[in-house]
Amino acid sequence: MKAIVVTDQAAGTAGMTLVERPEPPAAINDVIVEVHASGFVPTETEWPSTWTDRRDRDRTPSIPGHEMAGVVTALGYGTTGLSVGQRVFGLTDWHRDGTLAEYVAVEARNLAPLPGDVDFTVGASLPISGLTAWQGLFDHGRLRAGQSVLVHGAAGAVGSMVTQLAREFGAYVIGTGRAGDRQKALDFGAQEFVDLGNDALEDVGGVDLVFDVIGGDIQRRSAGLIRPGGTLVTVVGPPEARPADGLAVDFVVEADRAQLGEVVQRVRDGRLRTNIGYIATLDDAVAALNPTERRKGKTIIRVRP
Repeated sequence: MKAIVVTDQAAGTAGMTLVERPEPPAAINDVIVEVHASGFVPTETEWPSTWTDRRDRDRTPSIPGHEMAGVVTALGYGTTGLSVGQRVFGLTDWHRDGTLAEYVAVEARNLAPLPGDVDFTVGASLPISGLTAWQGLFDHGRLRAGQSVLVHGAAGAVGSMVTQLAREFGAYVIGTGRAGDRQKALDFGAQEFVDLGNDALEDVGGVDLVFDVIGGDIQRRSAGLIRPGGTLVTVVGPPEARPADGLAVDFVVEADRAQLGEVVQRVRDGRLRTNIGYIATLDDAVAALNPTERRKGKTIIRVRP
């Protein structure tokens, strides 16, 4: 099968190559999925799990990409809940070969059915962004109607999902980003926008929840805006600053079939819009994942036409 592999951590995405690899076998409780579309997170080459297994052993050359949509072609021993020929989407294990390939082996529990009226490209754009937004807001942020949420990167793949879900559940949303992101963030539902390059973040005033995808100085300044009892949620590692009278939570997104179902149903009925900025084929994936200019939205690799 065709697959994108990485071998050199220092090279990052520039070290990606398109190669031929054996098709993966199905382990116990696995399914084999014929990948139709795959997502990719640009920071994956910085994750230890891209390079080593759970025992810290080198596993290169490894296949990156951990979100996909496709069709089940085989079941491993003991696998239940899915069937051959079924359309699915979801997350793969961080420490196993990923989805920038024609086939992938993945635990069945990490996948959800993909309805027939949802395109594979759309399905592949949802797992990481959708689950990160859902888990950050509801599992970790404990969002309640009427609260205020400061969403960093509100025009990005994750931030746009956070913005839409927070609005649906009755929150007041303040988005942040660059000047050129303003209209897109407002279109996704932000009620205010802060240009981090020109506006004073502190003018936002107190908020109940901060959803951080940036870290660093912005994270530290954001912690000071959180009201008593509020929460700072971040996906960029342990927070460097904590609210004076609140919680700080960093988390890694997890596969969840029920939550995937919630997300895709919202796409189907129009409550949630995807944020796809660029689509490329697997043959063109190396170039697509090494852009020479800033792209807005998520890049999706269409593995099959």
